Amino acid sequence: MGFRWIGLAFALAAGAACADSLPLPDNLVDFNSTQGEHYLIEAGASADYFPLASQFVTQKTQAYCGIASLTMVLNAIGAPPPSTPEYEPYKYFTQDNVLNDETDAILPREVLARIGTTLDQLGALVAYRGLKGEVHHAGDETLEAFRANARAALSSGGHYVIVNYLRKSLGQQVGGHISPLGAYDEKQDRFLIMDVARYKYPPVWVSAADLYAAMNTVDVVNAGKTRGYVVVSKKAP
Repeated sequence: MGFRWIGLAFALAAGAACADSLPLPDNLVDFNSTQGEHYLIEAGASADYFPLASQFVTQKTQAYCGIASLTMVLNAIGAPPPSTPEYEPYKYFTQDNVLNDETDAILPREVLARIGTTLDQLGALVAYRGLKGEVHHAGDETLEAFRANARAALSSGGHYVIVNYLRKSLGQQVGGHISPLGAYDEKQDRFLIMDVARYKYPPVWVSAADLYAAMNTVDVVNAGKTRGYVVVSKKAP
């Protein structure tokens, strides 16, 4: 029952945005469905689900998927946040204060507004916040390696996986996208993508093979490298 209410709470949080969302192709399973809920219940690798669900945000513009994902992970992992004037005296990461004049050297905000975030820029933004960001380009490793790395991260607290993939490859509309992973169901061999574009698609369960294929696509704005994923964790003391 506990998982059911957690699932329902997340569904309700996304409910208004999902009302007009696009239909899902048959290869994806809606997290808000009975089947999707069952996958979470049986998922053995779900340590990241609860921290991310409690910090879930919708990307503020259609170019901010990487920034929204980063904001969620920074808050979930407990990275030291900057001052947040609107929340004083409390400090908290938002999609506005996660960027500053220094991060413009990594990703100029005017460029972000036009074309979004690349995988390597995301990794650099993670490092800027004092965290370890292991960047994996899908073309440089196998499906088996991705599955093992992502499952290990999702099984251990304090490690988060942000994926960069091509929506079109999954049957969605249409370009590159970034979102964090919330869980892995080994029985179904499916990962939960906690999609930050809640106005467009709900969180979905996708097969490991389909997700890997969607990451193993060329990003023309990232020097022709393939998309992939970043494993985020705190640096060893």
